[in-house]
Amino acid sequence: MMNPLFFLCGQEAIPVQTDLVYELQSDQISMRFAGIHNSPINDHFLVLQFPTQLEHDAKILGDGFQMLAQTAGQVDAPKDVGRCPDNNSSYRLYPENAKKRFYNYLVVEQSDGFTLFGFTSCYRFAGYFEIHEYQGDMNVMAFLDGEHTRPQDWASNQMEAITVVSADSLAELYELYAVKIQEQHPIRPGVKHNAPVGWCSWYAYYAEVTEKNVLDNVEVMCTEQQDFEWVLLDDGYQAFMGDWLTPSEKFPNGIKALLKEIKDKGKKPAIWIAPFIAQPESELFKNHPDWFVRHDNGRLLKAEDVTYGGWRCTPWYILDTSKPEVQRHLTDVIHTMEEEWGVELFKLDANFWGCLKGHRVQSGITGIEAYRLGMQAIINGAGEALILGCNAPMWPSLGLVDAMRISDDVERNPERFEQIAKETFYRSWQHRKLWQIDPDCLTLTSLSNQGTERKYYEFHRNVILASGGLALSGDPLPELNHFAKKTWKNLLSRLRLTQDSAQFKSLSNRHCTLRLNHQHELHCVFNYDDEPMEHTLVADQPSIWRDFWTGEQLNEEPMQMLLLTLENGLSSRAILVSN
Repeated sequence: MMNPLFFLCGQEAIPVQTDLVYELQSDQISMRFAGIHNSPINDHFLVLQFPTQLEHDAKILGDGFQMLAQTAGQVDAPKDVGRCPDNNSSYRLYPENAKKRFYNYLVVEQSDGFTLFGFTSCYRFAGYFEIHEYQGDMNVMAFLDGEHTRPQDWASNQMEAITVVSADSLAELYELYAVKIQEQHPIRPGVKHNAPVGWCSWYAYYAEVTEKNVLDNVEVMCTEQQDFEWVLLDDGYQAFMGDWLTPSEKFPNGIKALLKEIKDKGKKPAIWIAPFIAQPESELFKNHPDWFVRHDNGRLLKAEDVTYGGWRCTPWYILDTSKPEVQRHLTDVIHTMEEEWGVELFKLDANFWGCLKGHRVQSGITGIEAYRLGMQAIINGAGEALILGCNAPMWPSLGLVDAMRISDDVERNPERFEQIAKETFYRSWQHRKLWQIDPDCLTLTSLSNQGTERKYYEFHRNVILASGGLALSGDPLPELNHFAKKTWKNLLSRLRLTQDSAQFKSLSNRHCTLRLNHQHELHCVFNYDDEPMEHTLVADQPSIWRDFWTGEQLNEEPMQMLLLTLENGLSSRAILVSN
């Protein structure tokens, strides 16, 4: 017996699997397996077909399974946004020559408005879309990655849910979509808190960070930069990946004593941890080799066997979070850091590796289910501390983090600044709806081995100004120059007025607006092209226009419109309009 047709927001949805029961409720189609066979569900399991009328040159945006992947461009010319697409030679989630997959959601911008095809849940299976042309018509096809698990091994026969949303504006589109996601995955309390403001050690010292480095920066935070509240101790403090409670020799007094000193100075300690991996030299791996994910033949699985192997201290082995003893271990480590060390924010990195496909002790469990079990174990130990996901699988993290990194690592060069801008702007709609966004650290001063021109730092600060979210300096604070100090003063003034992200009207990411208060509105304009760009700003009424950073008044008499010319290459302006 075939399933009935459905209509979501006027869009026809055709069920294609006779072994699934499809149910329509709250403008979402949920799916439940009801077959009698026990054949494996593969990674390309077609569940719904959406016949559509897509313009070939319509702009598109598709998310990636992991943080470093997004796809933009046009229907007939998709373009990878970041360095690490899901199907590149490093990450290998699907073949490089396969049809492009748009994980989690696909947004289409056409002449008559916006349409979004999206998965609203991710408890067990990753969902993605593909665009197929058939007999001259476009079809958006929805798939699930069953990870080749067998239905009779599953703990539940419930699968995932899908919706379609249409709207005249991007803001309305995302608002409607977020509400449906929240019905499936309620947000954590920290999503609505004010965003953390402070300093992170990584981009100042990387893995060579020392105890003295941290204390030198905390001293500046107590004198010149007193608005900086959080101190994030990043990678480099631990003896080995996996041995998070054992400090390296660069921290002779231990991490507990250092974090206590930070708290005694009135600051909030945060710490980096990659909870789901361990290197072979670690005591964790040596003492508990049976705690790790394996190949089907019983051989231990190294990350590099199936995906990118890691950025240092490799090979990485992956904890099997389906094992209760591993869950207890994670809870205990996090509880010790929160309760005894005083950690108030955990930056969980390399989270993607926690959901890698492999053989786990619990039969029939997917990598996503295992990841969510591991995250819940961390939540159980974290108390009231905030949880920041980084290098994470995006939709599998729904409801499990207070904040989420949404872009690649910052580097002090124009190419990375441009990349981070696009990655951030495409996901900034998620801010305070799914999690607080983390656009990565703001870097404004050059290092001896890494630096660029002033105009590119100006572009970078406008990206952070527009996006909002976590505001952490990645610079050595004792070396901040006048430009950096003035930037932080203005940026923090903006965050005190509103915690929201600016909103774009198009997937072109060129112009966004943000209402700061009843009198002031912020306009940010960005040019990414080799040619100069003209853009006209329009206010509701004749107004005074000023440069946000300098305060320079740009018109003598109130005007309703302002014409801007941005120079070629990477350039931007931040303009404040006063009604």
